[in-house]
Parts: sequence; structure tokens; C-alpha cells
Amino acid sequence: MLGRLNHVAIAVRDAEKAAKIYGAAFGAEISAAVPLPEHGVITVFVTLPNTKIEFIQPIGEASPISKFIERNADGGIHHICYDVPDIIAARDRLIAEGARVLGDGVPRIGAHGKPVLFLHPKDFSGALVEIEQA
Repeated sequence: MLGRLNHVAIAVRDAEKAAKIYGAAFGAEISAAVPLPEHGVITVFVTLPNTKIEFIQPIGEASPISKFIERNADGGIHHICYDVPDIIAARDRLIAEGARVLGDGVPRIGAHGKPVLFLHPKDFSGALVEIEQA
């Protein structure tokens, strides 16, 4: 059911600035900044040979990561994302195994234009997990 690691998300105050550090240090490819107001964030992706790093910046105080940034002023790892071949089947199996899906359980379109869901960190050793339809 679980596919490859899609990305590791790092919450920061300035996504473009953070991504440029990775670009300069590692010669990585950097995407344009993309505002996702429906998620309350701006995203910038750094593409690596085997995965991506997603820098997420809050849009306003109502952003779901604003409090994270308040608690972690220098930023930090926010979540990890895995590909799944069928997000509905994955959701149903995870729920049957006792995992909690955040929100209403209906996939929303994520930064890559594909359906995503988030899983409660208490069910995954303290890590916020995102699953994305591959």
C-alpha cells in the first residue's frame, strides 16, 4: 500500500529564502513559489535525485502552520509524505487499522495537483503523515 517517500516538508517563515539555501549548498533544482490559499501556505519544492524537500510558509495567522512557526521560530520538519496508489483504499485500510485521518476524511487537492490526506501524528510515532495519490 505505501509507496515511495514523496517529500519531507519543512515549515519556515520564508519558503523561497529557505529553498535558495538548499539550491546554493547542494546545487538542487528549486521550483517557483506557489501560493495554496486553500491550505493556508506557500510552497517551494527542492528536487533531489530520490525525493523532494517542500518548504511551507504560512499565509496569515489562520494558516494551519502558523502555530508551528510560533513554537519553532527557526522552522523545522512539519510532515512527511508518502505516495499511495489509491488514496481512498489507503484511507479505508488505515482507518480499519485504527489510524485517524485529520479533517473530514475527504481528500483535498495538494501542491502537486493530486488528492492528499493527513494522518494524526499520535498514530505514527509523533510524525504528521501525508499520503498522496501517486
